[in-house]
Amino acid sequence: MKMKKIILQNIVWKEGKKFVAQCISPDVSSFGNTKKEALKNLGEALELYFEDAPKSSFIPIKNVRVEKQTFCYA
Repeated sequence: MKMKKIILQNIVWKEGKKFVAQCISPDVSSFGNTKKEALKNLGEALELYFEDAPKSSFIPIKNVRVEKQTFCYA
C-alpha cells in the first residue's frame, strides 16, 4: 500500500516543567520533558490516531496564523 504524506500544523509551549505539543487538525496532543520529546510523543499519538480514524475525518488547515485576542473575565 502506498503511504500518503500530509503536513500537519503543530504548536508547542511550556506548561510548568513539561512541554506540550498539540496538533491543530486533528486535535491531538502529547507532552514531554523537552520540546523534542513532546514532538516525538505527539508523532506517536498521531500514528495511533490515524490507525483508527476514518479517512474522511482529516481536514487539512492551511495558512495558519496565531492571532492575539484580549478579553475580560470576572
